[in-house]
Amino acid sequence: MTHAYSETTRGIRVTVTPFYLDDRSRPDAHEFFWAYQVQIANQGGSTVQLLRRTWHITDAFGRTQQVHGPGVIGEQPVIEPGDAFEYTSGTPLSTPSGFMRGQYHMVETATAETFDVTIPAFSLDSPYQDTRRN
Repeated sequence: MTHAYSETTRGIRVTVTPFYLDDRSRPDAHEFFWAYQVQIANQGGSTVQLLRRTWHITDAFGRTQQVHGPGVIGEQPVIEPGDAFEYTSGTPLSTPSGFMRGQYHMVETATAETFDVTIPAFSLDSPYQDTRRN
């Protein structure tokens, strides 16, 4: 079962839906892989551009990796009011579960004002995680 996670910052709604990819994972080698589909919807009144991203990827042991970079999937999309940009990406982990969160660093094109949009925290769950309670 998949779950979508959403958060809105300054009229920009980010919705993330993660999927565990069994065919790309090798649990016996501690390699677990997820894809995540992202929709960035401009529900505000100004045109914006996504300039950079920052991800915080945390595994089941609490180890966090930070990933910074320009745009997403090689693009720095301009999103008009009422429009949305969608993309799919992925991440590997060495544990069967974890979570991700982050920020998109945006600019309002008319005023050149920069601001950050929150990417909601979302869980990375595989069928191999230990769900036992002590």
